[in-house]
Amino acid sequence: MQGELKEETTVPRQILVTGGTGLLGRQVVGRLVDAGAQVRVMSRRARPAGDSSPYAWATADLRSGAGVTEAVAGVDAVVHCATAFGRQAEVQLVRTLVDAAGRGGSPHLLYTSIVGVDRVPLPYYKGKFAAEQVVQQSGLPHTVLRATQFHDLLRAVFAAAARVPVMPVPGIRFQPVDAGEVADRLASLAVGEPVGRAPDIGGPEVRDARELAGAYLRASGRRRRILPIRLPGKTFRAYHAGAHLAPDHAAGKVTFEDYLAGYSDLRGGSYRAPR
Repeated sequence: MQGELKEETTVPRQILVTGGTGLLGRQVVGRLVDAGAQVRVMSRRARPAGDSSPYAWATADLRSGAGVTEAVAGVDAVVHCATAFGRQAEVQLVRTLVDAAGRGGSPHLLYTSIVGVDRVPLPYYKGKFAAEQVVQQSGLPHTVLRATQFHDLLRAVFAAAARVPVMPVPGIRFQPVDAGEVADRLASLAVGEPVGRAPDIGGPEVRDARELAGAYLRASGRRRRILPIRLPGKTFRAYHAGAHLAPDHAAGKVTFEDYLAGYSDLRGGSYRAPR
């Protein structure tokens, strides 16, 4: 589902999207191009041969810093969709980007985060929360957007769990959101003024993981027994308490079933976003 950017906003001259070839980044790029922005895609890889898409390309590596200063030069906004697993790795990416952006002017920096990073003690979440603080303390005009878990993440988790006859599923709730709807929000924020901490964005429904797993099994044509499991530790206590949910910000419209219906083959086929 692709939304339209706000009419009252003025599209900046140049917008850089880090991780512009990833799940979220490529959808942000598409929204911005459609809105008439001059988009620059940043990737660690060189531009594919024959790619004639209407955006510029910057080959840069946020881990080493190579090419990052050149990638951010002259841009009005940076939508940071790249990520790294591990607390220090995520923070280092953001610090490299912030340093380069500071040298290149004062672009609007948008950081994509996750609902619950300040409440769920998962190492990856701790890294995202620490990176938020780097952005907030950078002195750059900035916007931080937290989203709930993507439909794509749950589909991947259920696909892995369904490899065995008895499918283990944690007895917690999720509020999955469509990556395209998060891309809509990010694109709108990118062409607007910095807002600091933007309102969270969550999916349309808070549902038990077992229900969502059942929806996956039905859509994929698999027959599995679902085994509810309860895991120990602080992280899963936070999940059980709903620290990763945003029921007051259920802005998404695409349900998990809508998302699954976009697959021609859940065992490896291509995906078309629901309209």
